[in-house]
Amino acid sequence: MKVYTRKGDDGTTGLLFGGRVSKDHPAPEAYGAVDEAVAALGVARALAENDLSARLLDLQRQLFVVGAELATDPTHRSKLTPGVSLVTDQMVETLEGWIDDLTERHGLATEFLVPGQDPVSAQLDVARAVVRRAERRTVHLHSRGGWEASATGRYLNRLADYLYMLVRATEAGRVPTKERTDG
Repeated sequence: MKVYTRKGDDGTTGLLFGGRVSKDHPAPEAYGAVDEAVAALGVARALAENDLSARLLDLQRQLFVVGAELATDPTHRSKLTPGVSLVTDQMVETLEGWIDDLTERHGLATEFLVPGQDPVSAQLDVARAVVRRAERRTVHLHSRGGWEASATGRYLNRLADYLYMLVRATEAGRVPTKERTDG
């Protein structure tokens, strides 16, 4: 088996469970931006300590779920598996709990924060910006119809918020641990 198929040489790409779309269609734009977010989080994870690294790996895996859903034509949505290839409300609620915990511990910023205090927080800021782009691309895809029940946009919105708060926690020297389930 070869890594290349030549099927995309015509400018199209395959979707999960079938179908092909142009490579500049909103779906590959959205899941491509999610893939960029996975990579940006990977750089942050490579720089991070163990507890934060484990959390970032979990987020990368959750983004694979987001990408799978976005790479599926909405007419095949029934074939997706919650938490594996379909974003769930619980995934969004978990992020909200983590955000609430960090907000309680660190408060909200009262001024603009300039990225770059240290390598980890700077890379988390890059990842946050990429997640925001993925969110915008997802909103554009959703505006084409058929995505009314999808939680992908809400998930990406909360993930960007969580990364913002995680930057604050990282800069303060207090990051979430593996032992805590709420932050």
